[in-house]
Amino acid sequence: MRTVVHVLRHGEVHNPDKILYGRLPGFKLSELGRQMAKAAAEALADRDVTHIRTSPLERAQETAEPFAAQFKLTPELDDRLLESVNRFEGKEFGVGDGALKHPRNWWMLRDPFTPSWGEPYKQIAARMFGAVESARDEARGHEAVCVSHQLPIWTLRRFVERKRLWHDPRVRQCALASLTSIHFDGDTIVKITYEEPAAHLIALHPDARTAKGA
Repeated sequence: MRTVVHVLRHGEVHNPDKILYGRLPGFKLSELGRQMAKAAAEALADRDVTHIRTSPLERAQETAEPFAAQFKLTPELDDRLLESVNRFEGKEFGVGDGALKHPRNWWMLRDPFTPSWGEPYKQIAARMFGAVESARDEARGHEAVCVSHQLPIWTLRRFVERKRLWHDPRVRQCALASLTSIHFDGDTIVKITYEEPAAHLIALHPDARTAKGA
């Protein structure tokens, strides 16, 4: 029995102060982000989607809205799809500026392999894969959509591909409103595919490539 679970990163967020917003409430999609969510939903318009679940954060729920309308489904909230915990949450974050220019914060960077500044990669991978398995079970023989965030999705992908979980954030293949799709034959993963339905929108708005806290 073939089942596909599409893990979708949310669209662009309205974040004029360019902080690392993480799990903070009140960060919603920008108008561009809503267009991205619609483009992602349209990319799956002819697919057999029977189940939708989403991170409870506003930006993820808003990204799920066009999918819910298109497939006439009510999204299920799943805390396992949440953004990862990060001790730099609420701060400006970058090399040479923001929180990183203050020596008092450097101790949080002491261990990039766990990592020391936030939720352990192993914990992220376990909860994300649990959410995917639940979605697979709900959509047996069909397709499901799980809306989540960049770091959790990339950690999940590396876990499924049996790669080390620590990595260089600059090489993540997980653009805004992208789909990382896990294909199952029964309970066995047979392949992973990736697509960027909103790539044309990002190309028109280069600043969207550097979205923080996503």
